[in-house]
Amino acid sequence: MSIFGKILSSLGLGSDKPVNQPAGAPAAAGAPAVAHAPAAGGVAAPAAPAAVRVVDVEAHMQSLAAKVSHPVNWRESIVDLLSLLGIDNSLAARKELAVELGCPPELMNDSAQMNMWLHKTVLARIAANGGTVPQNLLD
Repeated sequence: MSIFGKILSSLGLGSDKPVNQPAGAPAAAGAPAVAHAPAAGGVAAPAAPAAVRVVDVEAHMQSLAAKVSHPVNWRESIVDLLSLLGIDNSLAARKELAVELGCPPELMNDSAQMNMWLHKTVLARIAANGGTVPQNLLD
């Protein structure tokens, strides 16, 4: 499982693929076309929307933070965020996650810049996969 997949799984989201897609967005490359049987009157019936699991990320992280005996700053630190989720937060693991998520190469040699990019990107991707993330953490 990918590191980002582990993050989603730890939050109860369980997939590293986006769970919702904007209306009118094209299907992912290689995705099978879905045929809809015509409804009464010969018009194709729209597919029923799939249930989307929504997780309150802030509440989940706060409950995890309350269980540790030392201060953590998961809202700003990718190291603390990963640690609370029980995921390896070593520099090597963070670099692997950065590569997985497409971190710009010029940030990879500056761990502070990479960590800031990684934190924002991880939260944005969590939000794209059903996590409710406070807007101030996404800006």
